[in-house]
Amino acid sequence: MSLHSTAAQIVTLAAEGGEEHGGNHESLSPYLTGIGAFVILLLLLFITTRFNRDR
Repeated sequence: MSLHSTAAQIVTLAAEGGEEHGGNHESLSPYLTGIGAFVILLLLLFITTRFNRDR
């Protein structure tokens, strides 16, 4: 199987899947996802700054 035929199959599969579902799940709220990611990043920043006391 060549790279070109594999890429063509993947593009076809992606085009068929996008028409059925629209790409988003109903239970995923963009605001909740964004706030959750922001909180996790702030937590990681806090942990990093607490353990990096040599500066």
